[in-house]
Amino acid sequence: MKKLETSRLILRNFEDKDLEDLFEYAKLETVGPNAGWLPHPNLDHSKKILNHFIETNDVFAIELKTEGKVIGSVGLHKVDLLDEKDVYELGYVLSTFYEKQGIMTEAVNKVLSYAFHELGLDKIYVGHFIENDRSQKLINRFPFKFLLIHDYESRDYGLKKSKMYVLTKEDYVNWEDSK
Repeated sequence: MKKLETSRLILRNFEDKDLEDLFEYAKLETVGPNAGWLPHPNLDHSKKILNHFIETNDVFAIELKTEGKVIGSVGLHKVDLLDEKDVYELGYVLSTFYEKQGIMTEAVNKVLSYAFHELGLDKIYVGHFIENDRSQKLINRFPFKFLLIHDYESRDYGLKKSKMYVLTKEDYVNWEDSK
């Protein structure tokens, strides 16, 4: 994926050097469960996930410029979803220690702009588990349209009730122009 920058962030491919930073936030009880995966129990587990990120090349590491540290990620995953094949789903996690600073809003906006303007995508889906109010608040900052509540197969917790949304390029561009 292309390296992207905002005033505070560098969004880039994960690298081997990010292992300890990844483990630092992925081991937190407040991060993984909201995204459907168990907290990482050790560095070896994080290494497997890091290798997967590097191999699939569909997840941006969120590096905070002031600290030179990876504090989360934003993924743009090609998936089969809701009876559609090869659509893109947005996913994201952020270290609890960096919440409520607008960091994820900044990162997601940059990835959406990249996806629509440079990759030429027509629409992007995003979802959150019913109980994940923080994700819902983030999604509501953008012009995503609610689609439905459905059972989503999470990585480590099985089926969970989730809200699904979609954002079209047209709606994003109109929203961007109105800001």
